[in-house]
Amino acid sequence: MVILGERMNSGSWPHLFEETWKRFRFSTLAFTATAVFSFNVSAQTVDDVIAKNIQAHGGIEKLKSINSARTTAKFSQGSFRAEVKQENKRPGKVREEFIIQGMAQVQAYDGKTGWQINPFGGRRDAELLSQDDLKSLVVDADIDGPLVDYKEKGHKAELVGHDSVEGTACYKVKLSMKNGDVRYYYLDTDSFLELKLEVQTTIRGALQETEIYYGDYEKVNGVYYPFSVEQAPKGGSTRSQISIEKVEQNVPFDDAHFSVPASKPEAKAPAAGK
Repeated sequence: MVILGERMNSGSWPHLFEETWKRFRFSTLAFTATAVFSFNVSAQTVDDVIAKNIQAHGGIEKLKSINSARTTAKFSQGSFRAEVKQENKRPGKVREEFIIQGMAQVQAYDGKTGWQINPFGGRRDAELLSQDDLKSLVVDADIDGPLVDYKEKGHKAELVGHDSVEGTACYKVKLSMKNGDVRYYYLDTDSFLELKLEVQTTIRGALQETEIYYGDYEKVNGVYYPFSVEQAPKGGSTRSQISIEKVEQNVPFDDAHFSVPASKPEAKAPAAGK
């Protein structure tokens, strides 16, 4: 499923913390626990883990019943504040807004064309996005998220064992995306919800690595969404924060909402003497 917050570090948007994984004092107990956990991992297949992740979010039927969605949130990094909004519609449409003091940067994809309006860069008219700038926007346009029906979408998934996120044990799933990106999902071994996502993408020939942490899951009409997100470049010490305010499902959007707006003709100067 699409989660607001994944694109914030590249000029757009983009969730979890949980309980502590208990340590055993004695090495014999630690060895036994490791052996048992390793057996459980080997007994699971990547498809088992992904299926449980989908079920944890509410199940495939619930997810597929969502034909459109709008997420609104507050973004903060240090003293900087902004509002963000992400709107999705099947099949493969997305519109994202980054709002500061009533002025909005808009990026959108209608399933074929990606475009933006960036008043902060002095541009008031829509302009087309480059393939690099469009890359993550196309991923966001997938309302179900990359894990759902990953094989049909051309992605490859692998269960690469287990790891921990801030003390919580997780299954680690590697997803090699059709577009060349690599994602590592850290799924809580108890809830199977995402605690962390690592994204590796190449933009203009340079590798960019981002870490996203998910938390405060809440149920909206039978579907679980993370309501807090923290994100930073991999190894970075300062995380940006996103606090979700509202998630709305099946919002009536016109297709034109996602399409490149028609340019307005410039007003003609009045003729001399009139």
